[in-house]
Amino acid sequence: MLSSAPRYESFYALFERAGANLEQATTLLEKLVADWPNDGPRLRFELKELESEGDRITHNLIHHLNVRAATPFPVADAHELISEVDDVVDLAEEVADFMGLYRIEAATEQSIDLAGVLRRAGQELAAALEALRNPERIRPHIVAIQELEREGDRLERDALSSLFDGGIDPMVVIRWKDIYERLEAAIDACHHVGNTLEGVIVKS
Repeated sequence: MLSSAPRYESFYALFERAGANLEQATTLLEKLVADWPNDGPRLRFELKELESEGDRITHNLIHHLNVRAATPFPVADAHELISEVDDVVDLAEEVADFMGLYRIEAATEQSIDLAGVLRRAGQELAAALEALRNPERIRPHIVAIQELEREGDRLERDALSSLFDGGIDPMVVIRWKDIYERLEAAIDACHHVGNTLEGVIVKS
């Protein structure tokens, strides 16, 4: 009986790797924004490497789903979950890319705050994905992500308002609007992962 029981270790391990990679990416982005432009090219390169690693993990997990008959929760949910995790890393890398492409001279306080919220959401997601073996432990992380998403919304509104209140050069407004929106989109993407995880808990 024991030998015939399904083994999910490699499945869980891939999601743990995806969560750890996401946490690294969001932590690195916070550092890049806070220290900008110091070490900008090196940190952007490291973020690109993490984005590529996220793609590899996603590919490996999808391959795993295609060749293994048994999964601890529905295959469609697993596909959605890993795709949403990958979205967070992609958006974090995109923020870093825009900082360079737009030749940003120095980060704003609002961008640093938003990057900090994203980093905290990334930590909660990594912890939630590590807890997939024990779904009852995931809920507190989902609640924390929901609170962070609301904080991100508020910070983005305040950041956009400050752009239009200060008589800033229109080109600067456009650049920072793009960056703020992508930071908030990354936080929203964390929220989407949380929603999918909540569905997994219900089905479990």
